[in-house]
Amino acid sequence: MEAADVVVSLREVAGGPELLELADAHGGIWLVGGAVRDLLLGRSPGELDVVVDGDVGEVAGRLGEPVLHERFGTATVQGNGFTIDLAAPRSESYPAPGALPEVAPAKVAEDIERRDFTINAIAVRLPGGEVLADPRALADLQSGTLRVLHPGSFEDDPTRVWRMARYAGRLGFRPDDETAALAAQAGPGQTSGERIGNELRLILAEDDPSAALEALAEYCPQALPAGFSCRPERLAPALELLPADGRRDLLVLAACVAAMDTATLQRWLDDLAFPAADRDLVVASSRWVTGEPLRAAQGRAAVLRAARGAPVEAVALAGGENAALWLEELRHLELEIGGDDLIAAGLEPGPQVGAALERALEAKAEGRCSGREEELAAALEGAGGTGE
Repeated sequence: MEAADVVVSLREVAGGPELLELADAHGGIWLVGGAVRDLLLGRSPGELDVVVDGDVGEVAGRLGEPVLHERFGTATVQGNGFTIDLAAPRSESYPAPGALPEVAPAKVAEDIERRDFTINAIAVRLPGGEVLADPRALADLQSGTLRVLHPGSFEDDPTRVWRMARYAGRLGFRPDDETAALAAQAGPGQTSGERIGNELRLILAEDDPSAALEALAEYCPQALPAGFSCRPERLAPALELLPADGRRDLLVLAACVAAMDTATLQRWLDDLAFPAADRDLVVASSRWVTGEPLRAAQGRAAVLRAARGAPVEAVALAGGENAALWLEELRHLELEIGGDDLIAAGLEPGPQVGAALERALEAKAEGRCSGREEELAAALEGAGGTGE
């Protein structure tokens, strides 16, 4: 596909017709970055990045109800199945390695030179199709080459190493020799753990996160902690077992960090600003990688006991027939009775109520009871502390 064909392809993309209609009226609209790259590769972009010659807020308002980001002079518009990010053309300078950039107004030609890689340093004016690009951009896109625009790129923004790995995993591209050498020397600088964590979370959301993680380990191994495995043996079968209501991204991470000790893992996830619930799920699930005691459980009641309280991600990672049984059937098992029924039948309130309900659930799992009356009898069998 030629760069001029981007305009034609854009008409078939969610948000494309709206953007082209706006460009017809405004005249100073450029499609830039990853959206151009993906269209040239015959892929559908996840979002549309636009550079605007003019008032970003006013232009964004013509597309919908924008969310404005005044510090960087940008805006985001969410529409029916699309996201459009708008920005004024700008240059960036970095006061310190890894610090957030200071921005200044610039021309579109300067704006594309602040991009992370040459394959993203392409702008197409809408609706006419005029192209501005780094001189190496189209050739690198054709050859599948990831190339930084200048030697200080990773020093300016160390998160670009993570993006390089993400592009490598998603597109099958490889860095040129100079970029690979620069990545091998890259450190975090002053980049916050939260920004690094955001990049990891983006990788985990990829169709094949292991491919991106393997690229990161190959080109910048210091970015990952000791004990991190990019494509662990248990991952593929666990993903096959994971139900639709499970967190695929967190299961992938749990499998990758299973060899890390608990305290180190918790600190690392905290440093990367993982939400507490996500951190706890990853830590808990990663401890199940051995599969025990679930794999050793004999009988449906024993499987129910072994998986009690575990997240679905942990059980999927444990794997085996018992995991499949619990995920597909036993976890959905419910009683028709509740604690109030047991108390009404004479059982004293307290922990024995929960134990009795568990006893009834295990009996139901094994087919030894069905319906309210039989469940109640199974729950009360052997229970002490009745008030009768």
